[in-house]
Amino acid sequence: MKSLALYTSKALEFLVVIILSTMACLVFLNVVLRYGFNSSINITEEVSRYLFVWLTFLGAILAFSDNQHVSVTMLTDKLSPTTRHILRLFTDSIMLFCCYLVVQGGWVQFQLNLHNLSPISEIPTGVTYLAAVISGVFIAILIATRVISTAAILIRGETK
Repeated sequence: MKSLALYTSKALEFLVVIILSTMACLVFLNVVLRYGFNSSINITEEVSRYLFVWLTFLGAILAFSDNQHVSVTMLTDKLSPTTRHILRLFTDSIMLFCCYLVVQGGWVQFQLNLHNLSPISEIPTGVTYLAAVISGVFIAILIATRVISTAAILIRGETK
């Protein structure tokens, strides 16, 4: 299971690097063409915008998998380990529900906008909403594994 998680994480990191590199090249090329030759490639702005949406959602998955998201632990640090684990189960349950809302809402928007094409690149605008669906599913899987491990710790009576 850990090898699958590591493989997925490395694949996501590679994809983020590819997206960021592509965005940088497209924007740089457009700037050079605009200021150097007084012309530009219209498609670069739209494609960069779509890539930025995907970059944001894929980066959120990577940040969450490495526990690099914003968290305030001032109050939870003062709790006992058992109470902290119970509170973590509660907050993870709320986050799972939020992931459900993101996936469900993103899927509805994906279906509604799948046949709407962007004006220049003619990429379906629903593609941007698919990023929310994929991100929500991946983060929900990460939360579910954390819920299982936290519940196992509580059942065994371990304190960390």
